[in-house]
This record gives sequence, C-alpha cells and structure tokens, in this order.
Amino acid sequence: MKNAHTIPQLIQENYRKWGSQTAMCVKKRGIWHKFNWNEYFNTVKFFSLGLTSIGLQRGDVACIIGDNEPEWFWGEFAVQAAGGIATGSFVDSIPSELKYIAGHSGASFAIVNDQEQADKFLEICAELPALKKVVYWDAKGLNNYDHPMLISFENVIEEGKAFDRSNPGRFEENIAQGQPDDTAFIYYTSGTTGLPKGAILTHRALIQTARGFTSVYPLFKDDDLVSNFPAAWVGDSYFATIPHILTGARLNFAEEPETIAEDTREVGPDFAIYGPRQWESLVSEIQVKMTDAHPLKRFFYHMLLPVGYKIADMNFQNKKPDVFWSTLHAIAYYLLLRPLKDRLGLSKVRFAVTGSSVLSLDTFRLIHAIGIELRQTYASTEAGFISSHTKGEIDFQSVGRPALGVEVRIARDGELLVRSDCLFKEYLNEPEKTRAVKIKGWCHTGDAVNINDNGHLIFLDRLEHMGTLVTGARYAPQYIEGRLRFSPYIKDAMVIGGKDKSFVAAMINIDFAMVGKWAERKGITYTTFVDLSQKEEVANLIKKDLSRVNSYLPELSRVKRYMLMHKEFDPDEAELTRTRKLRREFMEVRYNPLIVAIYAGQNSLNVEASVTYRDGRKGVVSTGIRIWDL
Repeated sequence: MKNAHTIPQLIQENYRKWGSQTAMCVKKRGIWHKFNWNEYFNTVKFFSLGLTSIGLQRGDVACIIGDNEPEWFWGEFAVQAAGGIATGSFVDSIPSELKYIAGHSGASFAIVNDQEQADKFLEICAELPALKKVVYWDAKGLNNYDHPMLISFENVIEEGKAFDRSNPGRFEENIAQGQPDDTAFIYYTSGTTGLPKGAILTHRALIQTARGFTSVYPLFKDDDLVSNFPAAWVGDSYFATIPHILTGARLNFAEEPETIAEDTREVGPDFAIYGPRQWESLVSEIQVKMTDAHPLKRFFYHMLLPVGYKIADMNFQNKKPDVFWSTLHAIAYYLLLRPLKDRLGLSKVRFAVTGSSVLSLDTFRLIHAIGIELRQTYASTEAGFISSHTKGEIDFQSVGRPALGVEVRIARDGELLVRSDCLFKEYLNEPEKTRAVKIKGWCHTGDAVNINDNGHLIFLDRLEHMGTLVTGARYAPQYIEGRLRFSPYIKDAMVIGGKDKSFVAAMINIDFAMVGKWAERKGITYTTFVDLSQKEEVANLIKKDLSRVNSYLPELSRVKRYMLMHKEFDPDEAELTRTRKLRREFMEVRYNPLIVAIYAGQNSLNVEASVTYRDGRKGVVSTGIRIWDL
C-alpha cells in the first residue's frame, strides 16, 4: 500500500494481493451474491475504459445517484481511475436539487440506479448543457426508453472491453497518472444556511481520514461491514468505503433500505456505525418489544439488565469486576444480553460508533449494558476525522481525544481550529467562502468546543448558536441545558445570559419524583413541590450536578448562580412547546423579575405566578424563591 496514493491505486493493490477473496456482498431477491477482488477490479477497469470511450476526459465530473449498491461505488472508482471527479446526490433529491448539484459541479455524466433516477435527469437534461450521457445500472422499466443520452451499465462495460482490446495498458496508465492531491469527490453540504456548498476532497484527504479512523478502529480482511450511510454523504467514505478498501474488509449491501435491520442480522458485522437517531431507534425497539414480551422475559429483563449497567459503569471507570459480579454478568449475558445483541444484528460486533451529535446518556449506557462497546466520534466534511474515544477512555460527555496526526486549537471565541492532511481542498467556485474557512493552513470548523483536563474535546454547539456575555465570553445554552438534564434529579433547565449579562445563570426544575425519593432516604421532610424545591439540602444536591457540568466548560462560561423553580415548566402555560422545547423568549419575559434578581445579587425573591390546571381552572402560586451561588 506504500506506493498507492489514490483510491483506484489502492483497489489495484487489493486486486494483486487478494484477487480471489470476497470483497463485496449484495442481497438480491433474498440471495446473497458475492464479488471477489478480481471481479471488483475488472468491473471498475472496463467501466472506466467504457466511460473514456464514450467521452469522459480527465477532470470531467460524473454525478451519481441511487441506493447503496456495488454499482454506485464501482461507478465512483471508475470515474476516478479515468482521471475524473465523482459527486453524488441523495436518493430522495427532487429534480431541482439534482439540477443544482449537476449544474454547479458541471457534470458531464450521470450514473443512476433505476428508472426513477433516470427520469429526473431526463427531465432536466435540457438545462444541463454539459451533460453527455446518463448511465443506468437497473434496467427495470427502461427497456422501452429511446433517448440518445441513455446507456446501460452493461453496455458501457462492453464498450470498455472493446476499447481495451484496441488500447492495451491504457487503464493501468490512467491509474498511474493519478496523484494524491487530485480531486476525488465533491461533497455537497446540507445547505441549511443557503445553497449547498461543494466541498472538494482529494484522494489524500479521504485516504488519510480513513487511515486515522482505522488506527482507532482496526479492521481486518476477514471482517464484515454493512453499508448503511447514504453513499453521497462523506461519512460513508470516511467510515465504511475507504476503510473497506484500506483493510480488505467485506462491504455488505442490504437488499432494500427497509431491510437493513434484517439483513444486518444475517451479516453479523464486526463493526457497526450508526447516527444517534439510529441508536436511539434501536433502544426504543428493545423497550417496545420488552413491553409486549412474555411476562417471564420481562422479569429476566428487569432483573438482569441492572447487572449489565453495573459492569458498564465499571468499564467506564476502568475497574475490573470481582468474582461475584463477573459470575452474575456471565449469567446475565447468557440469558439476556447475548440474545439482545443477536436481535439487533450486533452479536459479532467488536466495537460500535456513533457520530453527528452527542448521544443521550440513557441510550449510551444501555448499549454498553448489553455488551456493545459504543464510542463517540467527531468528524466533518471540511476537517475530516477529528477525534474519537479510544479503548479504556470512553466518556459520554466528550467526543474523545484528537486523532493521530490531527492538530487542534481553540480560538479566543471558542471556535475549534483543525490542521491535518485530512482537510478539504476548497469550496467549488466559491473562493471567498474557502478563504473564510481555511486560514493559514487551519480549518475553521464553525464549532464551539472546549478541551477538558484529560485532553478530550467537549462539543458545545455550532458557534452561530452560541450566546455572548458582556465580557465577550461565549456560552452554549443548549449544551449546558442538555448536560443538566442528564441528571436524574433535574427535569428541565433554562440557561440565562446575554450581551448585557456578566455571567451565566440557570433556572432549574427538579424532578419531583426522584428528588422526593432522595429526600425520603435522607430523612428530609417536605410537603409540596414548592416546599421541596426550596430546601437547602436539595439546592446542594443540584449544586453537585451544576459543578459537574461546569467542569466541562471554560471558566468564563460557567454557571455562577442558580435557582430552583417553584413550579415545572408547562406547555399549558406556553412555557414549552408540545414537544417540550423551551420557548426561550417568552420565558425571559415571563420570569424577568427573577432574572433581574439573579443579576442584582439578591438571595431571594417573592413571586406570584398564575397556574392553569388541567380542568381549565386558573390559580395563583405565591412563594419565596431562593437564589444560590456556585
């Protein structure tokens, strides 16, 4: 691999080393079909030569759209082998979105899955003057089409075989011309703040990112991976496709997007990576199935799962369980945890990964409790693989340590700057935006991040979502609120600050049931929610959680004062949406006297608040609210 500097060159090396070994598997009509590296390489070779024979030139762009199937990736690598550039669009893109990407990138070729995707290009082809051909790999529904732009995947391969006979050695020459700093792929951002930007990634950036990833998550040629991220998203290259090429691990494709869970169970991957929502969906599935399970199964679930939690917590603290807990865990694993892992299709998984955003504590702990080593990663299109948890250093509060070869720096405004060989090259046709992000070799990520005492990165928020104090210090309201809600004693919280405030404060709702049980164990008497919330012992209990959250924050962004609210935030009072999101502006107006008292240095304030009961009656709560210092 030392002499292979581009993706096609890596594939050529694999063909030479592992020709007869299975490289890809795809399920069609209930049957798994296997492709070895010989078949893989020759498909890429002849498809690449076929594209060259019908007009693809070095530097040309091909836009690919379709489900995750081998042809998607063979098409991508064939384009790159010919000296071209690939770009992709998501399967559910509408014609206008496809037109923007194909037009902005100047695509001269389109490689599509089926009739649906071909129709999109045929609808807009008159508005894409650079477009020469639309290549499709699933002919269903297209047999009766008669359009000069259409050509099948198989026909392009036949063109390539004919071209090879008259131009022997041309493919190998094309591959040899490839350089690590050649553009490999143009990845389009989500476009949440405007039109999508085309981030240009070189072969070097993609390969170095994947190498950094596999240095933390070692894979081997006998391992199985499942391709479940959209192929048009950079995460697929970072965490699946390029690691597969670097290590020879088998890449498996589900029959349909709807059958991924079932097909994953059949494959039994050695490594799994899902986004937070997917992990939360798996946990929800477990809980729903347990609700409907036989009473005996529910009994074992509730009796044995705490053993899994106990072992998981020991692992987090790098403690070795004694004989008693090891024996209990062996029993729990045999009766409950192993069957749960098998139902999720993760019985063989050595480690698993989540990314995109920080996973909730409950989900994180449950996945670990059933015996899956789940780690958090942090990456971006522009900066590549930035950080990850490593063995023995899993901390759900963080996104891990910076990866090998990655330099990080925190700017004065809290923005994370990254420098490595994984950085994107530029934004296509947008030099000003490129200059705003890449400055003196550093990538300005736009993310607000902190570094804790263990050298772990703490992801706070997007910088644009951060608040600013009068001192100029930045703070992340949602990050602090989310971390506070991890506490079993805190039901909700609202963080206060602003450009006219000198420090951050918090208004907190206690969880009445959990704090009530704690008070009973401690022998603390109380009568009502209001009474319990204003106890000094309860304030000290909550203070511990605030101190825990503060330890992850920069000094000037830490919570300095707090109050325990006399009532819960209530959707019926318009304080929360029906999905329990804070109506922040409304709350700041409603509780303005309390906020003024916090920043005036007062220690208490008498308040009267109107309350709407479930039956529609209205009442008034009058009480004294105490304000506490940290």
